[in-house]
Amino acid sequence: MRVDVVSIFPEYLAPLDLSLIGRARRDGLLDLAVHDLRDFAHDRHRTVDDTPFGGGAGMVMKPEPWAAALAHVVAAGSRPGAPVPHLVVPGPGGVPFTQALAHELADQEWLAFACGRYEGIDERVYEHAAERMPVTVVSLGDYVLNGGEVAVLAIVEAVARLLPGVVGNAASLLEESHEGGLLEYPVYTRPAVWDDDGTTREVPPVLLSGHHAEIGAWRHAQRVERTAARRPDLVPAAATVTGLDDLEVRVATPADAADLLVLQRACWMQEGRISGSWHIPPLEEDLDQVLAGLGAWTTWVARVPVDGRAPGRLVASVRGRQRPGEASVWETGRLMVAPDLQGRGLGRALLALAEAAAPAAVATYWINTGRVSEGNIRRYRRSGYRLLPGEGTFPGTVDLVKARRTGG
Repeated sequence: MRVDVVSIFPEYLAPLDLSLIGRARRDGLLDLAVHDLRDFAHDRHRTVDDTPFGGGAGMVMKPEPWAAALAHVVAAGSRPGAPVPHLVVPGPGGVPFTQALAHELADQEWLAFACGRYEGIDERVYEHAAERMPVTVVSLGDYVLNGGEVAVLAIVEAVARLLPGVVGNAASLLEESHEGGLLEYPVYTRPAVWDDDGTTREVPPVLLSGHHAEIGAWRHAQRVERTAARRPDLVPAAATVTGLDDLEVRVATPADAADLLVLQRACWMQEGRISGSWHIPPLEEDLDQVLAGLGAWTTWVARVPVDGRAPGRLVASVRGRQRPGEASVWETGRLMVAPDLQGRGLGRALLALAEAAAPAAVATYWINTGRVSEGNIRRYRRSGYRLLPGEGTFPGTVDLVKARRTGG
């Protein structure tokens, strides 16, 4: 990803050379450039602001330096076939910055940030920029900062850590606060018993049990409880989902494509980490490819019902089709359940749903998964599939098949 930041205080962005973000820059995962807005003001005082029309306190940033700076950014980063940058402008009047928005921005190839100061940027700059690139005004919260630099530091860190390879253990991204709409569960480390000046504090026994199902259930309960206590506005209906009957299940439409793209990337992060390769179609596809898949397959989506708002959160999906040129084989693919809802039988129910949709001519069910995805292989075998020997249809995968029962 390429990132350009325009500011009158470029030194404010120095922390982006530190920690994981700094390493990502050195490793070539993040190409980040900082530009001084004053370099594009051509009077002797390098003036970038003036008094507001209509009167009032403070100063307003002038349009001419911003237009020149943005033109320079586009020219410096442009290459044949590359998109223009998506311009993000931090401001208290923007859309709230959320983890979902961080994922959307992480899907972009090129982001540019405009750091406003004083009373803000002349409104005509937004109009000028919108004619040349996508523009989004983003707010960190319901408060006012002196300028956009602090917000850019926060947004770049939140976005860049989602890029493949930036965080060493990608699985750690799946159960964090705001992933799946809930806050993170409490975490503990050694010692198991801590003598805190005469007060004994122990780690919850379930975490020492080695029983992964019980640990998973405890952590989910803690996420729901903590979210309800600290951020009741975030408690989603997903917290009460126990099975497919609690969801709205239907055939997908193009309007579902963007959410499908986000869900599949969240669901295949673990496989990428285990396999040591991020070259997995669900992680590499773009929106156009997801849309094309909707035309080639019948895709079902499951959303959490939300009163008064539609659509609800997309939490699971599966797709199926008769194999091209081989009508007796039913291919099932992209079976995925949001990480915070796994372990509740949703995947098994979706697999059965896809199988039931197979036409009468189908005699064999087929599914493919990663060779290293031992959990998936076990689950498919419990559902009656047998593992075929040798390499699967795609490199690094295995194929599994199941004979259709008569009358099934």
